[in-house]
Amino acid sequence: MQITQYLHTALLVSDLEKAEHFYGQILGLVQTDRSLNFPGTWYQVGNFQIHLIVSSEIIPDVVNSEKLGRNRHLAFSVADLDATKAQLLANNCPIQMSASGRAALFTQDPDGNIIELQEINN
Repeated sequence: MQITQYLHTALLVSDLEKAEHFYGQILGLVQTDRSLNFPGTWYQVGNFQIHLIVSSEIIPDVVNSEKLGRNRHLAFSVADLDATKAQLLANNCPIQMSASGRAALFTQDPDGNIIELQEINN
């Protein structure tokens, strides 16, 4: 076997409208035009996609609420961490700065899925 590319991650959400607001309006991800035969949405992030799937049962899986980075999470690079933090706070999103001291923070979508946002200077 030779894996050649990472394609997508699927996340379960309970309320598609709230999830689309978070991923599309707050995070600014671009929604794709993929059709589904069940409730959900696709977002494009570079060569990677996020697939939101509506589920009536969301099982929280946060095992360490004091350090969100020690739980399952998606990580994205951002151009400006301060602007990102301000955008999240303006939208009443939870924020936890990285405990490692890196220029990174963690937030959660409306269903508790953890997202890391990290500023990487090349």
